[in-house]
Amino acid sequence: MRYRLRDAYAVLRTPIGRSQVWSGLYFRAWPLMWRLANLYRRTALRNTNVVAVIGSYGKTTTARAVTQALGRRISPRIELNDRSFIPLAMLRTEPGAKHAVVEVGIDHRGQMARFAQALLPSTCVITCVGSEHNRSLGTLADTAREKAEMVRLVPSDGLVVANKDDDYALWMAQQGRCRTVTFGFDPASEFYVTEAELNWPVGMRFRLHYHGRSAVVQTRLLGRHMAYPILAAFAVASSVGIPAETALSRLSELRPTPGRMELMPLANGAVLLCDYFKSGLETIYSALDTLEAVPGARKIVVLGDVSEPPGSQGPIYKALGRRVAEVASLAYFVSSRNQSYASGAAEAGMSRSQIRSMPRSVLAAAAALQPELRSGDVVLIKGRDTQRLDRIAFALAGRPVRCDIEFCRAMPMRCAECGMLERGWDGLKIIF
Repeated sequence: MRYRLRDAYAVLRTPIGRSQVWSGLYFRAWPLMWRLANLYRRTALRNTNVVAVIGSYGKTTTARAVTQALGRRISPRIELNDRSFIPLAMLRTEPGAKHAVVEVGIDHRGQMARFAQALLPSTCVITCVGSEHNRSLGTLADTAREKAEMVRLVPSDGLVVANKDDDYALWMAQQGRCRTVTFGFDPASEFYVTEAELNWPVGMRFRLHYHGRSAVVQTRLLGRHMAYPILAAFAVASSVGIPAETALSRLSELRPTPGRMELMPLANGAVLLCDYFKSGLETIYSALDTLEAVPGARKIVVLGDVSEPPGSQGPIYKALGRRVAEVASLAYFVSSRNQSYASGAAEAGMSRSQIRSMPRSVLAAAAALQPELRSGDVVLIKGRDTQRLDRIAFALAGRPVRCDIEFCRAMPMRCAECGMLERGWDGLKIIF
């Protein structure tokens, strides 16, 4: 406590510090918030179709897609998916609303059951189960068991929408007592995709099959893996009687989630492919697969740390380095594991001149990359959220960036709206 009191002045001197004080107070109010949300659910929202979106990856884009397909307004903070932010999403829903979509994230055992009791979901969408929580929840099977607590509370007349391409998602769906529909690339799914292709730089195009019919879908989302949110959203919309044409029209307008495979054109003709919100192992490979599919361009990768690597880190980083060498002509590694990245890339044939091992400084990385860029280049920027590699994108786009801290857990504020981005930390004590 003495440490906190000693630093109180430094905290309150910065916009982000003041934001964190309020966030901290709000965060600690979650037991009361949950009771209020549960009461609100049982009264004002008793007839509302509450859609809970769960899983390891893709939750935010899926929640946004479902919201769009249902004709609801997408909250700019829909990705805030834990503790007090989940009940807040409920409390912000107008009384008597037909639908409410809530993304639910967890980071400790026992949380999902508590969240499910408060939400009382009518519909549950399961995206996938991945390695993101291997340190906090354990194995993939452990993660599935924990997340399945939400499925178990869906009533018998409710619905579970599950990713058929993920065995753990299917197992979770089987833990419920209601009807299940599936989506994916597997033709045995009720809603499935064929002919998926990258329509660069517009988005993706694929054929959606459902109920014996099919339709060509054009989405602004980039990457084969981005078909999953569209499928899940279409399945939910179909379940509540929204016409296919209406749902697809709405989904065609869905923009990429900020920081998730989002395009940022630069003035010099290069394009940034920004995917710096999360960096689970599976998401890195998906992003690299998408970059590989980009036609006729010089491809550059800026790669940070892996979030919670599932196993021995050396082999994981070396394997990623090899994959980068297969996809890109130039690599910038901004990680504590640069040596492993570089070793893997060199093994796969990248020359020393193509491999740039950077210090963990976003400003140094941006300064080194800036003179390399030319018209037609496509640059994938991928790293864990606490690295805030979006600062590299802002610097390359010409925005003044003076914040160069290596690690930041300040939530829910994003770099784009943080007063310290352009101000910097000179003369101030860094506490985040």
